[in-house]
Amino acid sequence: MKMMQEASPRVTTDSQPNEVALEVRASKTSDDSARDEFVRAHSRGSFFHLRGWTRFVGNVHGHRQRDLLAWRGDKLVGVLPLMEGRGMDLRRQLISAPYAVYGGAIAEDRGSELALLDSAKELARSLGVGHLELRYRKDPEIELPGSDLYATFIRDLPDEPGDILALMPKKARAEARKARNRYGLELSRGVWYVDDLVRLFFQNKQALGSPALPHAHFRAILEEFDEEHIFVHLVRRRGTPIAAVMSFAFEDTLIAYYAGTQPGADREFSASNYMYMALQEWGVEHGFKKFDFCRSRQGSGAFRFKEHQGFTAQSLNYRYFLVKRKNLPTFTPSNSRTAFLRKTWTKLPSWIARRASNVLSHYLS
Repeated sequence: MKMMQEASPRVTTDSQPNEVALEVRASKTSDDSARDEFVRAHSRGSFFHLRGWTRFVGNVHGHRQRDLLAWRGDKLVGVLPLMEGRGMDLRRQLISAPYAVYGGAIAEDRGSELALLDSAKELARSLGVGHLELRYRKDPEIELPGSDLYATFIRDLPDEPGDILALMPKKARAEARKARNRYGLELSRGVWYVDDLVRLFFQNKQALGSPALPHAHFRAILEEFDEEHIFVHLVRRRGTPIAAVMSFAFEDTLIAYYAGTQPGADREFSASNYMYMALQEWGVEHGFKKFDFCRSRQGSGAFRFKEHQGFTAQSLNYRYFLVKRKNLPTFTPSNSRTAFLRKTWTKLPSWIARRASNVLSHYLS
């Protein structure tokens, strides 16, 4: 294999007689249509492999696009979404894919997939980053150190909206019914609810001691993807917004991604129990076959909530290639060394936390 200049990474592999050589090179704008078509058709493709994801991240957070594509002649045979940015420790890093739960290389064959991985590792070395992070959902069967910090939650949806309740454990089912029948919670859809989502999302993040994402992040998602693929739902009680969620559509899967609830709304009105029940019902009504509750940190409150909704945890298979870093990154909410920072963050005036979040969000990835 031979790596060309860093600005345009390109790798070619030897081929057998009459076989078209494999070439790995940097993604170009002219590749976008073929790339997205490939991602949507691939069994391990995800919403976060689409070109729009890395494009919006670059526009909002300043990460540099390093996406790699594998070709055999004029046929696209592999995709690796990849971006260069800095983490909370300010070290440069390559991530597939930032601000996403899934990533890693997808390809038509094992050789193309490994060629993409080799190209990414070579790029990481040439850039001198701290590490390369590959957010595989399923085990990629590669010899790189991994992390068991996160799990994801995905299940099949029934044929009828009324059957969603039957999938929920007894206690969660009772809470969801009570929210609808006794408290009168209602679910509405509209991208104009994004301001409510951002406000509630920020409140929840500060209560957890974590920086939030800026308004521009959510607006950019709405601008990048059409209304057939991005949904914002609002939960109201007697006209008052108490919860909101932004979801993505990828093929037959509805992905519940960003959410926020009014402080006390879960305790008083079972807002989240209702919201996710109603969102799944809406998904069934609109033809979705799967519901992706996305990742949560093992043992966290969100992790337990999803289990209590009747979902089964599936460990994620994140892999790391260390370049200048000697150990796996540990700047996470579960790290005890961040406890003081989290506690301090919860006590900041909201306007200070909001302004600081706008800066720190570029390093959350």
